[in-house]
Amino acid sequence: MPDAFVILFFVAVLALLLNYLLPAGQFTTDQQVINGSERTMIVPGSYTPVEVQQTAMPLFNDQGEIGLLNVPFEGLVAGSKWGSAIGVIAFILVIGGAFGMIMKTGAIHRGIMLLIERGGRFEQALLPMLFLLFSLGGAIFGMGEEAIAFCIILLPLLIRLGYDSITTVLVTYVATQIGFAASWMNPFSVAIAQGISGLPVMSGAPFRMGVWLVLTLFGLVFTLRYARKIKLRPESSLSYQSDRCFLNQNEQRETDSFNLTDKLILLVLALGMVWVIWGVIKHQYYIPQIASQFFAIGLLAALIAVFSPQNKLTANDASAGFKQGAAELLPAALVVGMAKGVVLLLGGDDPASPSILNSLLFYASSSIEGMAESVAAVLMLTLQSVFNFFIASGSGQAALTMPLMAPLSDLVGVSRQVAVLAFQLGDGLTNIIIPTSASLVGCLGVARLDWSIWFKFVWRLQLALLGLAVLAMITAVFLDYQ
Repeated sequence: MPDAFVILFFVAVLALLLNYLLPAGQFTTDQQVINGSERTMIVPGSYTPVEVQQTAMPLFNDQGEIGLLNVPFEGLVAGSKWGSAIGVIAFILVIGGAFGMIMKTGAIHRGIMLLIERGGRFEQALLPMLFLLFSLGGAIFGMGEEAIAFCIILLPLLIRLGYDSITTVLVTYVATQIGFAASWMNPFSVAIAQGISGLPVMSGAPFRMGVWLVLTLFGLVFTLRYARKIKLRPESSLSYQSDRCFLNQNEQRETDSFNLTDKLILLVLALGMVWVIWGVIKHQYYIPQIASQFFAIGLLAALIAVFSPQNKLTANDASAGFKQGAAELLPAALVVGMAKGVVLLLGGDDPASPSILNSLLFYASSSIEGMAESVAAVLMLTLQSVFNFFIASGSGQAALTMPLMAPLSDLVGVSRQVAVLAFQLGDGLTNIIIPTSASLVGCLGVARLDWSIWFKFVWRLQLALLGLAVLAMITAVFLDYQ
Protein backbone atom coordinates (compact mmCIF):
# COMPACT_ATOMS: atom_id res chain seq x y z
CA MET A 1 0.00 0.00 0.00
CA PRO A 2 1.52 3.37 -1.01
CA ASP A 3 2.22 6.00 1.63
CA ALA A 4 -0.30 8.84 2.05
CA PHE A 5 2.13 11.29 0.43
CA VAL A 6 2.50 9.01 -2.61
CA ILE A 7 -1.28 8.71 -2.97
CA LEU A 8 -1.79 12.46 -2.66
CA PHE A 9 0.94 13.12 -5.23
CA PHE A 10 -0.81 10.98 -7.84
CA VAL A 11 -4.14 12.61 -6.96
CA ALA A 12 -2.38 15.92 -7.58
CA VAL A 13 -1.23 14.65 -11.00
CA LEU A 14 -4.84 13.68 -11.79
CA ALA A 15 -6.01 17.14 -10.68
CA LEU A 16 -3.46 18.73 -13.01
CA LEU A 17 -4.67 16.61 -15.96
CA LEU A 18 -8.30 17.56 -15.25
CA ASN A 19 -7.33 21.17 -15.84
CA TYR A 20 -6.61 20.28 -19.46
CA LEU A 21 -9.54 17.90 -19.93
CA LEU A 22 -12.42 19.86 -18.37
CA PRO A 23 -13.46 23.50 -18.58
CA ALA A 24 -13.35 25.48 -15.39
CA GLY A 25 -16.59 26.98 -14.17
CA GLN A 26 -18.02 29.37 -11.65
CA PHE A 27 -21.29 30.18 -9.94
CA THR A 28 -23.00 33.41 -9.07
CA THR A 29 -23.19 33.87 -5.31
CA ASP A 30 -25.05 36.09 -2.88
CA GLN A 31 -25.00 36.69 0.87
CA GLN A 32 -27.65 35.10 3.07
CA VAL A 33 -28.12 34.88 6.81
CA ILE A 34 -28.17 31.22 7.91
CA ASN A 35 -28.78 30.45 11.60
CA GLY A 36 -27.74 33.97 12.58
CA SER A 37 -24.52 34.00 10.51
CA GLU A 38 -23.99 35.58 7.11
CA ARG A 39 -22.83 33.05 4.52
CA THR A 40 -21.91 33.11 0.85
CA MET A 41 -24.47 31.05 -1.08
CA ILE A 42 -24.56 29.68 -4.62
CA VAL A 43 -27.45 30.87 -6.77
CA PRO A 44 -29.03 27.70 -8.29
CA GLY A 45 -28.82 27.58 -12.08
CA SER A 46 -26.02 30.15 -12.21
CA TYR A 47 -23.17 27.86 -13.34
CA THR A 48 -21.09 29.34 -16.16
CA PRO A 49 -18.19 27.52 -17.88
CA VAL A 50 -14.93 29.38 -18.46
CA GLU A 51 -12.40 28.84 -21.25
CA VAL A 52 -9.91 26.17 -20.17
CA GLN A 53 -6.90 28.14 -21.43
CA GLN A 54 -7.60 30.85 -18.89
CA THR A 55 -7.32 28.55 -15.87
CA ALA A 56 -5.06 25.62 -16.90
CA MET A 57 -2.43 24.85 -14.27
CA PRO A 58 1.27 24.61 -15.22
CA LEU A 59 3.71 21.96 -14.08
CA PHE A 60 5.71 24.66 -12.30
CA ASN A 61 4.41 28.16 -11.64
CA ASP A 62 7.24 30.69 -11.39
CA GLN A 63 4.90 33.46 -10.21
CA GLY A 64 4.42 32.07 -6.73
CA GLU A 65 1.04 30.53 -7.58
CA ILE A 66 -0.16 26.92 -7.74
CA GLY A 67 1.32 24.30 -10.07
CA LEU A 68 2.06 20.60 -9.62
CA LEU A 69 5.52 21.24 -8.20
CA ASN A 70 4.22 24.11 -6.07
CA VAL A 71 1.66 21.89 -4.30
CA PRO A 72 3.54 21.22 -1.01
CA PHE A 73 4.48 24.85 -0.31
CA GLU A 74 1.29 26.48 -1.56
CA GLY A 75 -0.81 23.94 0.34
CA LEU A 76 1.08 24.56 3.58
CA VAL A 77 0.61 28.35 3.44
CA ALA A 78 -3.00 28.34 2.16
CA GLY A 79 -6.00 29.49 4.15
CA SER A 80 -6.10 31.33 7.44
CA LYS A 81 -5.81 30.66 11.15
CA TRP A 82 -9.50 29.72 11.17
CA GLY A 83 -9.16 26.65 8.97
CA SER A 84 -7.27 24.58 6.44
CA ALA A 85 -4.49 24.50 5.82
CA ILE A 86 -2.29 26.82 7.84
CA GLY A 87 -4.69 27.03 10.79
CA VAL A 88 -5.04 23.26 11.09
CA ILE A 89 -1.28 22.77 10.67
CA ALA A 90 -0.55 25.24 13.47
CA PHE A 91 -3.25 23.60 15.60
CA ILE A 92 -1.69 20.15 15.18
CA LEU A 93 1.83 21.37 16.02
CA VAL A 94 0.78 23.42 19.06
CA ILE A 95 -1.38 20.58 20.39
CA GLY A 96 1.49 18.13 19.92
CA GLY A 97 3.92 20.45 21.68
CA ALA A 98 1.57 21.13 24.58
CA PHE A 99 1.05 17.44 25.27
CA GLY A 100 4.74 16.83 24.76
CA MET A 101 5.32 18.99 27.85
CA ILE A 102 2.65 17.14 29.81
CA MET A 103 4.02 13.72 28.82
CA LYS A 104 7.53 14.86 29.79
CA THR A 105 6.41 15.30 33.39
CA GLY A 106 5.55 11.57 33.60
CA ALA A 107 2.32 12.32 35.47
CA ILE A 108 0.07 10.64 32.91
CA HIS A 109 2.14 7.46 32.93
CA ARG A 110 2.19 7.19 36.72
CA GLY A 111 -1.52 7.94 36.91
CA ILE A 112 -2.22 5.20 34.37
CA MET A 113 -0.21 2.66 36.32
CA LEU A 114 -2.11 3.52 39.50
CA LEU A 115 -5.43 3.28 37.63
CA ILE A 116 -4.53 -0.15 36.26
CA GLU A 117 -3.59 -1.41 39.73
CA ARG A 118 -6.86 -0.22 41.32
CA GLY A 119 -9.16 -0.34 38.31
CA GLY A 120 -11.09 -3.55 38.98
CA ARG A 121 -14.12 -3.59 36.69
CA PHE A 122 -13.24 -0.16 35.34
CA GLU A 123 -11.56 -1.67 32.27
CA GLN A 124 -14.69 -3.53 31.10
CA ALA A 125 -16.76 -0.35 31.04
CA LEU A 126 -14.01 1.91 29.68
CA LEU A 127 -14.26 1.26 25.92
CA PRO A 128 -18.09 1.36 25.68
CA MET A 129 -18.19 4.53 27.81
CA LEU A 130 -15.54 6.26 25.71
CA PHE A 131 -17.12 5.29 22.39
CA LEU A 132 -20.57 6.53 23.40
CA LEU A 133 -19.21 9.80 24.85
CA PHE A 134 -17.18 10.60 21.75
CA SER A 135 -20.08 9.71 19.46
CA LEU A 136 -22.30 12.07 21.44
CA GLY A 137 -19.59 14.72 21.18
CA GLY A 138 -19.66 14.45 17.39
CA ALA A 139 -23.45 14.50 17.31
CA ILE A 140 -24.03 17.38 19.72
CA PHE A 141 -21.28 19.89 19.00
CA GLY A 142 -19.46 18.54 15.95
CA MET A 143 -16.38 17.20 17.70
CA GLY A 144 -13.55 16.64 15.22
CA GLU A 145 -10.15 18.28 15.68
CA GLU A 146 -10.57 17.98 19.46
CA ALA A 147 -10.21 14.20 19.10
CA ILE A 148 -6.49 14.70 18.40
CA ALA A 149 -5.90 15.88 21.97
CA PHE A 150 -7.91 13.03 23.46
CA CYS A 151 -5.95 10.53 21.36
CA ILE A 152 -2.77 11.81 23.00
CA ILE A 153 -4.26 11.39 26.48
CA LEU A 154 -5.85 7.96 25.98
CA LEU A 155 -3.19 6.28 23.86
CA PRO A 156 -0.79 5.40 26.72
CA LEU A 157 -3.67 4.14 28.88
CA LEU A 158 -5.15 1.83 26.26
CA ILE A 159 -1.77 0.43 25.24
CA ARG A 160 -0.92 -0.30 28.88
CA LEU A 161 -4.29 -2.05 29.19
CA GLY A 162 -3.29 -4.40 26.37
CA TYR A 163 -5.00 -2.73 23.41
CA ASP A 164 -3.33 -0.91 20.51
CA SER A 165 -3.21 2.49 18.83
CA ILE A 166 -5.88 1.42 16.32
CA THR A 167 -8.29 0.85 19.22
CA THR A 168 -7.49 4.36 20.45
CA VAL A 169 -8.39 5.91 17.08
CA LEU A 170 -11.58 3.83 16.95
CA VAL A 171 -12.93 4.91 20.36
CA THR A 172 -12.01 8.57 19.81
CA TYR A 173 -11.94 9.81 16.23
CA VAL A 174 -14.07 7.15 14.52
CA ALA A 175 -16.71 7.47 17.24
CA THR A 176 -16.84 11.26 16.76
CA GLN A 177 -17.34 10.90 13.01
CA ILE A 178 -20.14 8.37 13.39
CA GLY A 179 -21.85 10.84 15.72
CA PHE A 180 -21.06 13.71 13.34
CA ALA A 181 -22.54 11.81 10.38
CA ALA A 182 -25.86 10.96 12.06
CA SER A 183 -26.24 14.09 14.16
CA TRP A 184 -29.64 15.64 14.76
CA MET A 185 -28.27 18.96 16.11
CA ASN A 186 -24.64 19.50 15.03
CA PRO A 187 -24.35 23.28 14.46
CA PHE A 188 -21.47 22.86 11.99
CA SER A 189 -23.14 20.50 9.53
CA VAL A 190 -26.81 19.53 9.83
CA ALA A 191 -27.96 22.93 11.12
CA ILE A 192 -26.17 24.80 8.32
CA ALA A 193 -27.37 22.35 5.66
CA GLN A 194 -30.96 22.62 6.87
CA GLY A 195 -30.77 26.40 6.93
CA ILE A 196 -29.46 26.49 3.35
CA SER A 197 -32.19 24.08 2.26
CA GLY A 198 -34.94 26.19 3.79
CA LEU A 199 -35.80 23.62 6.47
CA PRO A 200 -36.44 24.33 10.15
CA VAL A 201 -33.18 23.93 12.04
CA MET A 202 -33.05 20.69 14.07
CA SER A 203 -36.11 19.35 12.21
CA GLY A 204 -36.37 15.62 11.49
CA ALA A 205 -34.53 14.78 14.71
CA PRO A 206 -36.31 11.48 15.61
CA PHE A 207 -35.26 9.69 12.40
CA ARG A 208 -31.68 10.96 12.71
CA MET A 209 -31.55 9.79 16.33
CA GLY A 210 -32.54 6.32 15.12
CA VAL A 211 -29.79 6.38 12.48
CA TRP A 212 -27.29 7.60 15.10
CA LEU A 213 -28.25 4.75 17.45
CA VAL A 214 -27.86 2.08 14.75
CA LEU A 215 -24.52 3.42 13.46
CA THR A 216 -23.13 3.98 16.97
CA LEU A 217 -24.07 0.50 18.17
CA PHE A 218 -22.59 -1.05 15.04
CA GLY A 219 -19.35 0.91 15.49
CA LEU A 220 -19.23 0.00 19.19
CA VAL A 221 -19.70 -3.74 18.55
CA PHE A 222 -17.03 -3.64 15.83
CA THR A 223 -14.63 -1.86 18.19
CA LEU A 224 -15.25 -4.21 21.13
CA ARG A 225 -14.76 -7.30 18.98
CA TYR A 226 -11.52 -5.91 17.59
CA ALA A 227 -10.28 -4.84 21.03
CA ARG A 228 -11.00 -8.30 22.47
CA LYS A 229 -9.03 -9.89 19.62
CA ILE A 230 -6.02 -7.61 20.24
CA LYS A 231 -6.21 -8.23 23.98
CA LEU A 232 -5.89 -11.99 23.38
CA ARG A 233 -3.36 -11.80 20.53
CA PRO A 234 -1.44 -8.49 20.61
CA GLU A 235 0.89 -9.60 17.82
CA SER A 236 -2.06 -9.72 15.38
CA SER A 237 -2.32 -5.91 15.45
CA LEU A 238 -1.17 -4.05 12.33
CA SER A 239 0.36 -1.49 14.69
CA TYR A 240 2.12 -4.05 16.91
CA GLN A 241 5.64 -2.88 16.06
CA SER A 242 4.99 0.86 16.24
CA ASP A 243 3.13 0.47 19.55
CA ARG A 244 6.24 -1.02 21.15
CA CYS A 245 7.82 2.44 21.29
CA PHE A 246 5.12 3.64 23.70
CA LEU A 247 5.74 0.72 26.03
CA ASN A 248 9.49 1.25 25.87
CA GLN A 249 9.09 4.91 26.82
CA ASN A 250 6.92 3.99 29.79
CA GLU A 251 9.26 1.24 31.03
CA GLN A 252 11.94 3.86 31.61
CA ARG A 253 9.82 5.32 34.43
CA GLU A 254 8.49 2.04 35.81
CA THR A 255 10.03 2.60 39.27
CA ASP A 256 8.58 6.10 39.79
CA SER A 257 5.71 6.45 42.24
CA PHE A 258 2.57 8.53 41.93
CA ASN A 259 2.95 11.72 44.01
CA LEU A 260 1.27 15.03 44.88
CA THR A 261 2.78 16.81 41.89
CA ASP A 262 1.27 14.20 39.58
CA LYS A 263 -2.12 14.76 41.18
CA LEU A 264 -1.88 18.50 40.58
CA ILE A 265 -0.86 18.02 36.94
CA LEU A 266 -3.70 15.59 36.26
CA LEU A 267 -6.12 17.96 37.99
CA VAL A 268 -4.94 20.76 35.68
CA LEU A 269 -5.44 18.44 32.70
CA ALA A 270 -8.96 17.45 33.81
CA LEU A 271 -10.02 21.05 34.51
CA GLY A 272 -8.46 22.05 31.19
CA MET A 273 -10.62 19.53 29.34
CA VAL A 274 -13.69 20.98 31.02
CA TRP A 275 -12.53 24.48 30.01
CA VAL A 276 -12.12 23.40 26.36
CA ILE A 277 -15.51 21.68 26.18
CA TRP A 278 -17.19 24.66 27.88
CA GLY A 279 -15.56 27.03 25.38
CA VAL A 280 -16.65 24.96 22.37
CA ILE A 281 -20.25 24.60 23.53
CA LYS A 282 -20.79 27.99 25.19
CA HIS A 283 -18.68 30.31 23.05
CA GLN A 284 -18.12 28.29 19.85
CA TYR A 285 -14.33 28.24 20.31
CA TYR A 286 -12.55 26.92 17.27
CA ILE A 287 -9.00 26.23 16.11
CA PRO A 288 -7.19 29.38 17.38
CA GLN A 289 -8.83 29.38 20.81
CA ILE A 290 -8.59 25.61 21.35
CA ALA A 291 -4.90 25.52 20.41
CA SER A 292 -4.19 28.37 22.84
CA GLN A 293 -6.17 26.63 25.58
CA PHE A 294 -4.13 23.45 25.24
CA PHE A 295 -0.88 25.41 25.21
CA ALA A 296 -1.95 27.05 28.47
CA ILE A 297 -2.74 23.63 29.97
CA GLY A 298 0.62 22.22 28.89
CA LEU A 299 2.54 25.27 30.11
CA LEU A 300 0.87 25.22 33.54
CA ALA A 301 1.55 21.48 33.91
CA ALA A 302 5.20 22.04 33.02
CA LEU A 303 5.53 24.92 35.51
CA ILE A 304 4.10 22.75 38.29
CA ALA A 305 6.67 20.05 37.50
CA VAL A 306 9.56 22.54 37.22
CA PHE A 307 8.88 24.16 40.60
CA SER A 308 8.14 20.85 42.36
CA PRO A 309 11.02 19.15 44.21
CA GLN A 310 9.43 15.75 43.52
CA ASN A 311 9.55 15.57 39.71
CA LYS A 312 12.95 17.22 39.05
CA LEU A 313 11.92 18.60 35.65
CA THR A 314 13.94 21.55 34.33
CA ALA A 315 12.75 24.33 32.05
CA ASN A 316 14.95 22.90 29.32
CA ASP A 317 13.27 19.50 29.76
CA ALA A 318 9.88 21.13 29.28
CA SER A 319 11.15 22.91 26.17
CA ALA A 320 12.53 19.63 24.81
CA GLY A 321 9.15 17.99 25.46
CA PHE A 322 7.38 20.71 23.49
CA LYS A 323 9.72 20.29 20.52
CA GLN A 324 9.51 16.51 20.61
CA GLY A 325 5.70 16.54 20.78
CA ALA A 326 5.46 18.94 17.83
CA ALA A 327 8.04 16.96 15.83
CA GLU A 328 6.07 13.72 16.22
CA LEU A 329 3.04 15.37 14.59
CA LEU A 330 4.96 17.11 11.79
CA PRO A 331 4.22 14.34 9.22
CA ALA A 332 0.48 14.79 9.92
CA ALA A 333 0.80 18.55 9.39
CA LEU A 334 2.58 17.99 6.07
CA VAL A 335 -0.22 15.70 4.84
CA VAL A 336 -2.76 18.45 5.62
CA GLY A 337 -0.77 20.89 3.49
CA MET A 338 -0.40 18.41 0.65
CA ALA A 339 -4.14 17.70 0.64
CA LYS A 340 -4.93 21.42 0.51
CA GLY A 341 -2.53 21.76 -2.43
CA VAL A 342 -4.60 19.22 -4.39
CA VAL A 343 -7.71 21.37 -3.89
CA LEU A 344 -5.76 24.42 -5.07
CA LEU A 345 -4.74 22.55 -8.22
CA LEU A 346 -8.44 22.11 -8.97
CA GLY A 347 -8.85 25.89 -8.67
CA GLY A 348 -9.83 26.09 -5.00
CA ASP A 349 -13.23 25.79 -3.34
CA ASP A 350 -14.54 29.31 -3.94
CA PRO A 351 -17.77 28.90 -5.95
CA ALA A 352 -17.47 32.43 -7.37
CA SER A 353 -13.99 31.83 -8.85
CA PRO A 354 -13.35 29.71 -11.96
CA SER A 355 -12.31 26.19 -10.94
CA ILE A 356 -12.42 22.59 -12.10
CA LEU A 357 -13.95 21.68 -8.73
CA ASN A 358 -16.99 23.85 -9.51
CA SER A 359 -17.39 22.09 -12.87
CA LEU A 360 -17.14 18.65 -11.27
CA LEU A 361 -19.81 19.66 -8.76
CA PHE A 362 -22.12 20.95 -11.51
CA TYR A 363 -21.73 17.91 -13.79
CA ALA A 364 -22.14 15.48 -10.90
CA SER A 365 -25.30 17.13 -9.59
CA SER A 366 -26.80 17.40 -13.08
CA SER A 367 -26.29 13.68 -13.72
CA ILE A 368 -28.86 12.80 -11.05
CA GLU A 369 -31.83 14.39 -12.85
CA GLY A 370 -34.33 11.86 -14.18
CA MET A 371 -33.34 9.09 -11.77
CA ALA A 372 -35.79 7.06 -9.67
CA GLU A 373 -36.27 8.48 -6.17
CA SER A 374 -34.35 5.84 -4.22
CA VAL A 375 -31.57 5.72 -6.83
CA ALA A 376 -31.29 9.51 -6.79
CA ALA A 377 -31.04 9.51 -2.99
CA VAL A 378 -28.24 6.92 -3.01
CA LEU A 379 -26.42 8.85 -5.77
CA MET A 380 -26.66 12.01 -3.67
CA LEU A 381 -25.00 10.12 -0.83
CA THR A 382 -22.31 8.87 -3.23
CA LEU A 383 -21.59 12.34 -4.62
CA GLN A 384 -21.36 13.89 -1.17
CA SER A 385 -18.93 11.13 -0.16
CA VAL A 386 -16.73 11.80 -3.21
CA PHE A 387 -16.74 15.58 -2.73
CA ASN A 388 -15.74 15.15 0.88
CA PHE A 389 -12.32 14.02 -0.38
CA PHE A 390 -11.76 17.54 -1.70
CA ILE A 391 -13.80 19.53 0.83
CA ALA A 392 -13.36 17.84 4.20
CA SER A 393 -14.91 20.76 6.10
CA GLY A 394 -18.54 20.00 6.97
CA SER A 395 -19.70 23.61 6.90
CA GLY A 396 -17.67 24.31 3.74
CA GLN A 397 -19.14 21.32 1.93
CA ALA A 398 -22.65 22.30 3.01
CA ALA A 399 -22.19 25.85 1.66
CA LEU A 400 -20.85 24.56 -1.66
CA THR A 401 -23.13 21.58 -2.35
CA MET A 402 -26.48 22.17 -0.64
CA PRO A 403 -27.55 25.17 -2.78
CA LEU A 404 -27.38 22.72 -5.72
CA MET A 405 -28.58 19.54 -4.02
CA ALA A 406 -31.61 21.09 -2.30
CA PRO A 407 -33.39 22.28 -5.49
CA LEU A 408 -32.18 19.15 -7.30
CA SER A 409 -33.99 17.01 -4.72
CA ASP A 410 -37.21 18.82 -5.69
CA LEU A 411 -36.67 17.85 -9.33
CA VAL A 412 -36.05 14.15 -8.66
CA GLY A 413 -38.92 13.83 -6.18
CA VAL A 414 -37.13 13.33 -2.87
CA SER A 415 -37.57 15.64 0.09
CA ARG A 416 -34.97 18.24 1.02
CA GLN A 417 -34.64 16.49 4.38
CA VAL A 418 -33.37 13.44 2.47
CA ALA A 419 -30.88 15.66 0.62
CA VAL A 420 -29.56 16.96 3.95
CA LEU A 421 -29.30 13.40 5.27
CA ALA A 422 -27.28 12.43 2.17
CA PHE A 423 -24.94 15.36 2.80
CA GLN A 424 -24.26 14.62 6.45
CA LEU A 425 -23.84 10.85 6.03
CA GLY A 426 -21.57 11.27 3.01
CA ASP A 427 -19.58 14.00 4.72
CA GLY A 428 -19.17 12.39 8.14
CA LEU A 429 -18.63 8.70 7.38
CA THR A 430 -15.96 9.18 4.71
CA ASN A 431 -13.94 11.29 7.17
CA ILE A 432 -13.00 7.93 8.68
CA ILE A 433 -10.81 7.00 5.70
CA ILE A 434 -9.91 9.96 3.46
CA PRO A 435 -6.28 11.17 3.77
CA THR A 436 -7.45 14.76 3.22
CA SER A 437 -9.20 14.88 6.61
CA ALA A 438 -6.98 16.97 8.88
CA SER A 439 -8.54 15.49 12.01
CA LEU A 440 -7.94 11.90 10.88
CA VAL A 441 -4.38 12.63 9.83
CA GLY A 442 -3.75 14.34 13.19
CA CYS A 443 -5.06 11.35 15.17
CA LEU A 444 -3.02 8.93 13.05
CA GLY A 445 0.03 11.10 13.63
CA VAL A 446 -0.50 10.93 17.39
CA ALA A 447 -0.83 7.14 17.18
CA ARG A 448 2.19 6.86 14.84
CA LEU A 449 0.03 5.05 12.32
CA ASP A 450 0.75 5.43 8.64
CA TRP A 451 -2.38 6.13 6.60
CA SER A 452 -1.75 3.05 4.45
CA ILE A 453 -1.82 0.83 7.56
CA TRP A 454 -5.02 2.52 8.72
CA PHE A 455 -6.60 2.02 5.29
CA LYS A 456 -5.70 -1.68 5.35
CA PHE A 457 -7.51 -2.00 8.67
CA VAL A 458 -10.52 0.28 8.30
CA TRP A 459 -11.79 -0.33 4.75
CA ARG A 460 -14.15 -3.11 5.88
CA LEU A 461 -15.66 -0.92 8.59
CA GLN A 462 -15.96 1.92 6.07
CA LEU A 463 -17.87 -0.26 3.58
CA ALA A 464 -20.17 -1.59 6.31
CA LEU A 465 -21.00 1.92 7.55
CA LEU A 466 -21.66 3.14 4.01
CA GLY A 467 -23.91 0.12 3.48
CA LEU A 468 -25.91 1.12 6.56
CA ALA A 469 -26.02 4.68 5.23
CA VAL A 470 -27.47 3.44 1.94
CA LEU A 471 -30.16 1.55 3.87
CA ALA A 472 -30.89 4.72 5.84
CA MET A 473 -31.31 6.70 2.60
CA ILE A 474 -33.64 4.12 1.05
CA THR A 475 -35.66 3.94 4.28
CA ALA A 476 -35.92 7.74 4.39
CA VAL A 477 -37.28 7.80 0.81
CA PHE A 478 -39.72 4.96 1.58
CA LEU A 479 -41.01 6.79 4.67
CA ASP A 480 -41.19 10.10 2.78
CA TYR A 481 -38.88 11.64 5.39
CA GLN A 482 -39.76 15.32 5.84
